[in-house]
Amino acid sequence: MFPTLHILYKFTVGPWGGGNQFLKALRSYFRDAGVYSEDPKNADIILFNSHHSLKEVYDIKKKYPKKILIHRIDGPIFYVRGKDELIDEIIFQANRIFADGTVFQSNWSRTKNYELGLSRNLNERVIVNAPDPKIFNREGKKPFERKRIRLIATSWSANIRKGFDIYKFIDNNLDFDKYQMTFVGNSCVKFKNIKWIKPVPNQQVAKLLKEHDIFVIASRSDPCSNALIEALHCGLPAVARNDGGHPEIICKAGELFEDTTDVLTSIEMVSNDFLRYQEQIRLSTLNEVGKEYYNLAQSIYNEYLKGNYRPKDVNFFSVGRLDFKLKRWIKWQKSSIKFQPYHRILNTLQDLWNRSILRKAFAKYKQ
Repeated sequence: MFPTLHILYKFTVGPWGGGNQFLKALRSYFRDAGVYSEDPKNADIILFNSHHSLKEVYDIKKKYPKKILIHRIDGPIFYVRGKDELIDEIIFQANRIFADGTVFQSNWSRTKNYELGLSRNLNERVIVNAPDPKIFNREGKKPFERKRIRLIATSWSANIRKGFDIYKFIDNNLDFDKYQMTFVGNSCVKFKNIKWIKPVPNQQVAKLLKEHDIFVIASRSDPCSNALIEALHCGLPAVARNDGGHPEIICKAGELFEDTTDVLTSIEMVSNDFLRYQEQIRLSTLNEVGKEYYNLAQSIYNEYLKGNYRPKDVNFFSVGRLDFKLKRWIKWQKSSIKFQPYHRILNTLQDLWNRSILRKAFAKYKQ
């Protein structure tokens, strides 16, 4: 029996966050494998992501209670952003209510989520992300040249925790006679020596990566950096902050640093033995990652068909507790964004309301 899957997620076209890019690549894999359903009502298994589209998750579970739901979790959000503990509470509650299976993006992420209170799931896996191989590959990769070593960093988010303290330090202290460096994405700091390129589509990101030698990533508590994974797939060894999921992704294909005291030394180490580090790049392909997702989904579904597993039942009280947390989150967001530009306030509130299970959910339940 070959069950079909649907990814319940509002995809964004063009340059956006890492989760959006990975889920688009995963959807392409499922489509190519012939196991993807474009309509969630026709899918046997629904994959939902983090705290997104929870109202739609509830509506589907209410209408189709026997569907298998798999929850892809990153974070914890509190560690990634340094705030927003309530979002983690919402994610944990949604996982308890809906998830028949859980996918973590790194062992670090699984451990930290459990430490903050996530309940264990009988069906769970750690599956590291992979990029679209048609885009992120070594085709056209420029050879390494010592005369002026080319460094690059990328980030969609401009949050200071994405490593901008380190990038600013590099900008002020790197030997720019020996090195050159490019930053691609949104930045909360201005650079004097680092070349800054605003966000560009995936194809252009890959082209830029292949024109450089070493990838630098300084983000804090990043569970599974798609930027890092994309760079490694393009053949760039990495220099990464010793935090989050970076160590288990890089393994021996680069060097780790702690802070400003050793980042330049780590860059020097990789530069001095570039080919050895490059040869140590070991990553799962999208084909392998897609198979891991599908194998988890199929195993749960087969147990359901055998009568050995019953999809989770959703009750009014559990949904009520989740909605209470969502209302608290909306209230907090209203108070925290009062000084933002008017259009951002409207967009944020509309997005939060669209995610809220309260919206029509209880009315449907009582019918």
